[in-house]
Amino acid sequence: MSPLTPADGAAGPTAELNGEPAAPEALRTLALTNYGHFTTMTVENGRVRGPDLHLERLARDCRALFDVPLDTAQVRAWARRAVPATGRCTVRITVFDPSLRLGNIADDAHPRVLVTSRPAPAHAPAPLRVRSVTHLRDLPEVKGVGLFGVLRRRREARRAGYDDVLFTDGDATLLEGSTWNVGVIRAGRVVWPDGPVLAGTAREVLLRAEAGTTDRVRLPELADCEAVFATNATVGVLPVTRVDDLEFPADHPGVTGLAALYASLPTEWL
Repeated sequence: MSPLTPADGAAGPTAELNGEPAAPEALRTLALTNYGHFTTMTVENGRVRGPDLHLERLARDCRALFDVPLDTAQVRAWARRAVPATGRCTVRITVFDPSLRLGNIADDAHPRVLVTSRPAPAHAPAPLRVRSVTHLRDLPEVKGVGLFGVLRRRREARRAGYDDVLFTDGDATLLEGSTWNVGVIRAGRVVWPDGPVLAGTAREVLLRAEAGTTDRVRLPELADCEAVFATNATVGVLPVTRVDDLEFPADHPGVTGLAALYASLPTEWL
């Protein structure tokens, strides 16, 4: 299991489709057709960082995959039903159309919203050791449910002794991790590699706080970087201590400072 993937613990308090208990047939369609998009957020005491970014992503991706608008106010109301009044949980919102299958995939879409929740990890994960691999996700700006390519490369990396995988393009330009954005500390500054990637909400929250800039970063240039880190909405900021054969510190002040900044940023009611 990747340190950036929450443990599969007990079932969360809800698994609802458009605010009603999710029927097995609808979930079977999602599993077999595997066409849709999602967002995942960590909610603590009913509050989350950047809820607008999550909802904007859902609306944007719904237009891209289904060519229809998404009622984000209704989505937010359904998501609130999955959140306990106190404590931490991980909420996933998946948008898909149970009526779309392989044979009628071109039909007009009527997407529905699946909201599930599970307990959030109790402890911060260990720093990451990652292996680089050339891979560009299909439609990388969309957080799609089709994860075959990502999971295959993650599995290969883990079986080779790494924790996860870091994607690069054909010119060795850094892109993103399997389920996370990557950043570096270069010349004392936070730099987010630029390219065709999913703009994760944790990265976007930090960029709104003026934490770093985007720029091209190539794999050979990591030797001149002081530190590497990963971000996503589940863990915030996590050190990357190894990329292939390169070692990096787990306690670089640029990374620990970024983690502290993320933790201090305001949250909003979901």
